[in-house]
Amino acid sequence: MFSRAARPVVQRAAAVSARPAPSNNYATLREIEGRLKSIRNIEKITKTMKIVASTKMNQAQRNMVQARVYGATNNKVYEEAETKPEEKGKTLFIVSSSDKGLCGGVHSSLSKAVRAKLETNPEADLCILGEKCKAQLGRSHPKNVVMSFSGVGKDVPSFAMAQSIAHEIMSLEKQYENVEVVYNHFNSPVAYEASAIDAFSEESIKASANFAAFEVDDEQLPDLREFALANSIYWGLAEGYACEIAARRNAMDNASKNAGEMINKFQILFNRTRQAVITGELVEIITGAAASAE
Repeated sequence: MFSRAARPVVQRAAAVSARPAPSNNYATLREIEGRLKSIRNIEKITKTMKIVASTKMNQAQRNMVQARVYGATNNKVYEEAETKPEEKGKTLFIVSSSDKGLCGGVHSSLSKAVRAKLETNPEADLCILGEKCKAQLGRSHPKNVVMSFSGVGKDVPSFAMAQSIAHEIMSLEKQYENVEVVYNHFNSPVAYEASAIDAFSEESIKASANFAAFEVDDEQLPDLREFALANSIYWGLAEGYACEIAARRNAMDNASKNAGEMINKFQILFNRTRQAVITGELVEIITGAAASAE
């Protein structure tokens, strides 16, 4: 009697032990569900960041157009005066980046352009606006960095910000014969390129062929140079901010699309895994029922 009653239990145990053990690489339903949840949260964040960047885009472009008016007027004076940079002397590159990331290769392309300039002029100094390019250029050319500014890119650039930066640069002990503002030039919402604006020294302004026609006194040259430098910095910051916002919108759009594709793939994997689990449970039930019937 005991052996007859115990026979179904022994047969079920033998059937369970005979089935192959699940693979360690086979994800469980709970793991897949957790991954799906995290990807959906990431998709929500990227979509929100895309909406925020889209709302800021119009304001950034309007500010950029105003800065271009300042910059074009400033450059027109030196074009008519035929001002040219000096061939010799110390050079300062002002790199116009920001503190924010998640905007594609905006800062990387700018750092790449600055490295190319440093290859031809390795003795040049760097003044970096923003933490992103500071981190990149600080690793490759730490000895060239003489000044840096943080807190750039949080808000729309203003001329007051550029003026304060220009004042700090003019207060440096070193005197630079050549100053260039390296920035990202806004071509379209999907295209930008690294460019440079010359900020001439007092000697270059004095040596201009037609500058005497403007009737500027020598005492006013330092103020004129600082004002021109602030104009150039403001132009570079405004252009770079517009490029950053456009690049962030595109990057978040691509990230949202990639997250949607991953959600679809993991949803299919979840359904297949759930189907496999249900099939396995049905097999166990049928095997147990057949064993109990014997």
